[in-house]
Amino acid sequence: MSAHKYKFEVKMTCSGCSGAVERVLKKTEGVDSYDISLEKQEVLVNGSIPYDDLLAKIQKTGKQVISGTTLE
Repeated sequence: MSAHKYKFEVKMTCSGCSGAVERVLKKTEGVDSYDISLEKQEVLVNGSIPYDDLLAKIQKTGKQVISGTTLE
């Protein structure tokens, strides 16, 4: 499977919020690397996981996903 880059705008208000997203991404198969920015309210993910699967995983944290795009 080919690797993709995704960018999500996720509403995170504290380090607990970003920590919840990080815990989910850490356990998700098909995620090679990620970068979570609480200041920018942004989650960047590299991996072979399909967009819809990744979106569902982030939404399961209870955090609001404002937008998401595929960069590559």
